[in-house]
Amino acid sequence: MENFLLQSVFLSVDPYMRPYSRKMMKEGDVMIGSQVARVTESKNPEFPVGGYCVSNAGWTTHFISDGKGLHALPSTWPESLPKSLALGAAGMPGLTAYFGLLEICSPKEGDVVLVNCAAGAVGSVVGQIAKIKGCKVVGSAGSDEKVAYLKEIGFDEAFNYKTVNSLEEALKAASPEGYDCYFENVGGKFADAALQQMRDFGRIAVCGAISMYNDAVPPSGPYIQPTILFKQLRMEGFIVRRWQDRYEEGGKQLLQWILEGKLKYHEHITNGFENMPAGFMGMLKGDNIGKAIIKV
Repeated sequence: MENFLLQSVFLSVDPYMRPYSRKMMKEGDVMIGSQVARVTESKNPEFPVGGYCVSNAGWTTHFISDGKGLHALPSTWPESLPKSLALGAAGMPGLTAYFGLLEICSPKEGDVVLVNCAAGAVGSVVGQIAKIKGCKVVGSAGSDEKVAYLKEIGFDEAFNYKTVNSLEEALKAASPEGYDCYFENVGGKFADAALQQMRDFGRIAVCGAISMYNDAVPPSGPYIQPTILFKQLRMEGFIVRRWQDRYEEGGKQLLQWILEGKLKYHEHITNGFENMPAGFMGMLKGDNIGKAIIKV
């Protein structure tokens, strides 16, 4: 297959990069990550000049590909939507929300769904999908601005976990009847408190543990087995690649909801490839509302 040259237009910074890079990379490696890239030179008819692709070429402005592992943006991509959405609400974070919530939590109409890191790229989509499915949704975020955003996109209840006196009391106040589903992005003390508020037969999707990614020493916490046992909870970790053969299905549904106005999105854009490290660290500190994007 003929090679072709691509130029990155938008690059993604995501929480998973932190634990994966610590485990899999050494000094001098190209930092992992995905981008939306434009084909600038090509002799390959399947990837003509001017076409756009989603790639996992890492932190790079230009790269050569033979097409393996690339996903071309469809020619039917709506002109009204930015192509950066292929890295956000209509891309990997959106698919993570879609499959993690629907396949693991299996929410039913009337269920109460708890989402932490709820103003982020994944959490904000989880909450909105839960609302589409007829659930009551409670979100936790790290600033009053983010809490206001959650209310704006339809969350029934939201609170700033940094300013509440007690996580336990905040969770009880938001849903005195407890929680049927819990979409976990944070881990640590939040998870300890949330587990106690689960209703019997609750379902928990473990998507991330961002509060623990920088820990030099693994923390010790409460033992969760008795809670899982006596509440008869189902708790399952997942990586979205599990549903790779269904990405087209999920992507089409997400785009449809976006075009219908049922799924809103927000992008936190950092300009300049040279600012990728700052954008990445800012995302890990919670500077972003919605998807953190680097625009080259």
